[in-house]
Amino acid sequence: MWNGKPRPVGRQILERALILLLVVGLPAAFLAGAYLTPLSQEASAGISCVLNTQGAAARDVDFAPFWRAWQIIDQKYVGTATTTATSSNSETDPNARLWGAISGMVDSLGDPYTVFLPPTEKKVFDADIKGSFGGVGIELGVRDRILTAISALEGTPAKRAGVQPGDKILKVDGVSTERMISERAVTLIRGEVGTSVVLTLYREGVTEPFDVKLTRAIIEVPTLETKTLPGNIFVISLYNFSGKSDALFKDAVKKFTASGSAKLIIDLRGNPGGYLDAAVDVSSWFLPAGKVVLREQIGPQRQEQIYRTTHAGISMRGVRMVILIDEGSASASEIVAGALREYGVATLVGERSFGKGSVQELAPVTKETSLKVTIARWLTPLGNSISKEGLTPDITIIPTPEDIKARRDVQMERAVSFLLNGR
Repeated sequence: MWNGKPRPVGRQILERALILLLVVGLPAAFLAGAYLTPLSQEASAGISCVLNTQGAAARDVDFAPFWRAWQIIDQKYVGTATTTATSSNSETDPNARLWGAISGMVDSLGDPYTVFLPPTEKKVFDADIKGSFGGVGIELGVRDRILTAISALEGTPAKRAGVQPGDKILKVDGVSTERMISERAVTLIRGEVGTSVVLTLYREGVTEPFDVKLTRAIIEVPTLETKTLPGNIFVISLYNFSGKSDALFKDAVKKFTASGSAKLIIDLRGNPGGYLDAAVDVSSWFLPAGKVVLREQIGPQRQEQIYRTTHAGISMRGVRMVILIDEGSASASEIVAGALREYGVATLVGERSFGKGSVQELAPVTKETSLKVTIARWLTPLGNSISKEGLTPDITIIPTPEDIKARRDVQMERAVSFLLNGR
């Protein structure tokens, strides 16, 4: 548990593993301190007022070059957008410069999940947007420093328009997304229900980037669905690890055991993750009590915390299980898939997962800004990391453009074939 609530994991510790361009509310963040380094008299020359100079100075860091650069900008910079003779260098916003400096410092870490949120982006976390804003149903991530569509949710504008996992989002309404953090992209893509947004996408196998026009809508996200396929194959499709997923998954497991089936498919495709507790609970249904589900390395000292199954699972004797994964399977999905495979309970079918094995905390810097910082990394029960590389399925099945156009689910077909034929 985390401050009395289930603890989320993934791209954001505050909402979901990946940013969903949906209608969501946002819980409160952790509290943390912020420090500014004292200035030397020489370095601070030309700066009219410096506040909050008390604090912990960074060790072995000379900030004189920073303040020298600040001074040079004050004295010499002429903006390229200056159009009148009366414009002056004093018109440059010092706060914008400060936010840019912090962003540059954070960017130097090379971690796409550790980001500084200036005032505009922070509003994404603070606003109560229930019923006021619409989304397009895309789950966003950052891969190789490029804004990427992780998946398009079923029944959403993005899904109907054919947005696919792995599509690179180059522009939003003509605005380049180069070096844009996901939170900034959300502010551009989200908007009033019924209005439209144009995304410029690049897709592997397509020669040129292309535009997709989407109409924003209120999006209802299902948590879980079940069905039975021919051959008495029971399917549990889990779309996220929310606060409701524990109870819903328990009911689904009861339906599975009552069905008398010995063949189970858990579909985690397009599932961006969510609450850590939910991932541990789902895994617990298929493992003995006390088994390690996740190893978490916390802080610079990599202190290890181990998460174990919370209850005894159902009998898996004679049961064959397949877990479906793809590029949209991230974070909590990878926890479940990785653990159940390593214990020999499940076979993974589909495509390589996203590769999100870290936890972020939101720490306030000022009243208007925050820092989302990676505080922990997690490993599978055997100590394997899935960060960046993701989970490689035991049976790789990549849909062709023809499969997608024909709406043929070749990954599900392969999972069914494996359960029926044993190979």
